[in-house]
Amino acid sequence: MFNKAVFILAVFALIASAGTVPVGGHYKVTLFEAAAVQGAVLQAGDYKLELKDSKLTFVAENGKAPVEVPVKIETADKKFDGTSVRLDKATGKAVISEIRLGGTKTRLVFN
Repeated sequence: MFNKAVFILAVFALIASAGTVPVGGHYKVTLFEAAAVQGAVLQAGDYKLELKDSKLTFVAENGKAPVEVPVKIETADKKFDGTSVRLDKATGKAVISEIRLGGTKTRLVFN
């Protein structure tokens, strides 16, 4: 019985961390509302992020119209627990200001 409970907990832990583990510079995020990034508007939904050098590409789940933007890559003191998107709503519209990549010390900052 105890072994079964440990196995179930391990499976849930793997499922919970599936979207945050980097694989070759590819990450996943979910936007819960439409947000702008460097002039381009991204609709709410799931996106795959592809990071190459200092360029980040947002690819929608349906694969249509990828958006590529320049990004400043910073390193934090400690690893981030989960991937998070920070929005700036000072202008009344949601604008992506930063993305913290879960499982890494990497912070992507947008101008």
